[in-house]
Amino acid sequence: MPAVFFWEHTVREDEIDGQGHVNNLEYLKWMQSAAVEHSTEQGWSPERYVEEGSSFVVRSHSIEYLAPSFAGQSIVVETWVTGFQKVTSLRKYLIRRPDDDSLLAKAETNWAYIGRKHGVPRRIPQELIDSFEPAPDHG
Repeated sequence: MPAVFFWEHTVREDEIDGQGHVNNLEYLKWMQSAAVEHSTEQGWSPERYVEEGSSFVVRSHSIEYLAPSFAGQSIVVETWVTGFQKVTSLRKYLIRRPDDDSLLAKAETNWAYIGRKHGVPRRIPQELIDSFEPAPDHG
């Protein structure tokens, strides 16, 4: 069970904004894709959350943009869970361009675990917590 998950992506033309570089909203999409893939790798696919009657929703995002990215470039999103609270989990991200090892962005998302039926916070099950190896000191 790797603590840090690596999600690879090639920047598409439709991700470029009017300034000629990746639109800021694309970074959020990449972060979400990386989080979902990491969770799936750990045995918690979107389908499993549906079966459990639960979901994670975003409470907050924080992104620090450090360098631009352009169409055709490869990027890697490193993501990891720093730990779990009763109903929340903090996930961090580093977004890099491996060709020159540029750090494009640093980010974090505070996720809240909820019941799907009523959308209210729910205690994160121990089985889910045990599926991840927290990495509080990575990055």
